[in-house]
Amino acid sequence: MYELYRRMSPAKKLELVFDTYRMGRLLVMAGIRMQHPNASEQEVWHIWARRHLGEELYNKVYGGKDE
Repeated sequence: MYELYRRMSPAKKLELVFDTYRMGRLLVMAGIRMQHPNASEQEVWHIWARRHLGEELYNKVYGGKDE
């Protein structure tokens, strides 16, 4: 595995990082949907953002409002 990563271009490595991040976000959002089956997609996104950013940063960015 190490050799594969060494030969990989920086662009490909970054692509893998973004793909992994996206997959993690999708898995967390699926869990949120299971916990909140009546939540809209926007509500699910705000729950994820609050968890991801933390309460303080979420409130700074979004003014503490759930949209």
